[in-house]
Amino acid sequence: MVHIGNDWDELLKDQFDSDYYKTLRRFLVSEYNNHRVYPPADCIFNALKFTPYSSVKAVLLGQDPYHGAGQAHGLCFSVQKGVQPPPSLQNIFKELYDDLGIKCDPTCGDLTEWARQGVLLLNTSLTVREGMPNSHRGKGWEQLTDRIITLIDQKTEPVAFILWGANAKAKLPLITNPIHGVFTAAHPSPLSAHNGFFGCRHFSAVNGFLSANGIQPIDWRLQRT
Repeated sequence: MVHIGNDWDELLKDQFDSDYYKTLRRFLVSEYNNHRVYPPADCIFNALKFTPYSSVKAVLLGQDPYHGAGQAHGLCFSVQKGVQPPPSLQNIFKELYDDLGIKCDPTCGDLTEWARQGVLLLNTSLTVREGMPNSHRGKGWEQLTDRIITLIDQKTEPVAFILWGANAKAKLPLITNPIHGVFTAAHPSPLSAHNGFFGCRHFSAVNGFLSANGIQPIDWRLQRT
């Protein structure tokens, strides 16, 4: 039984009771019992736990969790405290500095501060087998996360959707409400960051969008002084 502990429980109850989710759950029990799977089982729904539906101001969409030991903890692009930020996250920090002059600790890639302010750090697939990116793709997670995106699209308050890379941009058809802001760019991966991610200035753009709609902007700093 899934228990998130906030308004997502009621909003997603029909999904957690559905046949597809029960099939997904059986698959996950087998995967966790027989393989190394990330994130730890008690962290799978951290994105929803840290950012209740009523608090969502922005959605940053990732693909699937990091597949290395100790990295993933249920928030897209984020790694646990004490883990070296991977290259994509290092590039996110570089863009944040170039955009807003905010310098992040290069040894700390925990983005929980963003989640607590209303940035839903959502992967489209919430689990992965160690060393096998996309290994849990097509098992049912996408049906759940598409529903999450659709529910946010139905909000009556403007939300900023941040879509980096082709996989995230593929969710554009789910965002139909004209009150929302959509910000697209290349993926921050070293393979594509120089082809449209660097210079996107999405951190300032998102805050400009929120402020223009009377919504408290995000404090993108991770270390408070």
